[in-house]
Amino acid sequence: MTLSIQDKAVLINAIRDIPDFPKPGIIFKDITTLLADKDAFKVLMNHLAERYSGYNLTHIAGIDARGFIFGAALAQMLGVGFVPIRKKGKLPYTTVSEKYSLEYGVDEVEIHIDAFSGVESPRVLLMDDLIATGGTAYAAANLINKVGAECVEACFVMGLDFLSGQSKLRDLVEVYTVIGVD
Repeated sequence: MTLSIQDKAVLINAIRDIPDFPKPGIIFKDITTLLADKDAFKVLMNHLAERYSGYNLTHIAGIDARGFIFGAALAQMLGVGFVPIRKKGKLPYTTVSEKYSLEYGVDEVEIHIDAFSGVESPRVLLMDDLIATGGTAYAAANLINKVGAECVEACFVMGLDFLSGQSKLRDLVEVYTVIGVD
């Protein structure tokens, strides 16, 4: 499913640029304005529901925290379960974790060990708002596979095309970005 030129314009126009955030030289892509725009949010979610309706998904896994918004809404639209992938120490039950590199150090994400229990051959879509360098998404896709599910695709509202995140992640799973930013 491809987004029409008009629908893509609706989404792009609903995202606010914030210069010099969180530090000088960075142009932050603020999706809170897209969330607040009911028409733009509807365009996005209908596009994603149409795209993924034939994937035979059992779950959508959303990355902490903005992936929760899009992932939970899409899971409800598709009639599948939602699983959170959180930063270390935020999930209350037994977890499996995966470390990933940051610009200055290491971070870690976790998933419940039984996130997909009771489902035979779980098929999972990984969802987040943005892919930049891909470290978090790569770790999250690994976690999905570690707990016995198949991560069939990783979906992002935006992809920063000038960074290596998408190509790195494609070594592990198919990647779809709704909007590419050069």
